[in-house]
Amino acid sequence: MRRMIAFAAVSLCMVLPGGMSARADTTMTCAPVTQQEIAALFDRWNASLATHDAAKVAANYAPDAVLLATVSNRPRTTPADIQDYFVHFLEKNPNGSIDTRTIRIGCNTASDVGTYTFDLKDDKGELIKVPARYSFNYELRDGKWLIVHHHSSAMPEPVK
Repeated sequence: MRRMIAFAAVSLCMVLPGGMSARADTTMTCAPVTQQEIAALFDRWNASLATHDAAKVAANYAPDAVLLATVSNRPRTTPADIQDYFVHFLEKNPNGSIDTRTIRIGCNTASDVGTYTFDLKDDKGELIKVPARYSFNYELRDGKWLIVHHHSSAMPEPVK
């Protein structure tokens, strides 16, 4: 019984940077959300690409989001860095489509991972298709689903 009580106490505790700990808020309410609603977050993001406005794309990301982008070697960890990435990416006139996906839903969190293909214009203005892997991790913040982590990488093997 003593072990069960100790385990319960530990499981409600989070370790913060610097080794400090804080109690988890056990009164948090989990907002209901469907897989279709999470899938629609990609559509929202993709539609913001179509505006060619980097600020509108960056508005999909939380202030503390991390973007590990397909065509940048540098992790983007501030709103300014994320917006800067999209200023240049939007020059390629990107349009993404989902090929495969897996959605997982937690308490005010969700992930959408899989593969997508981007239609991009190359330096000569020719349309090219770039297959890639992706992961979007979302959190519900102040009533809005925001990207907290986005990783995209070109396929490591040729795609037929």
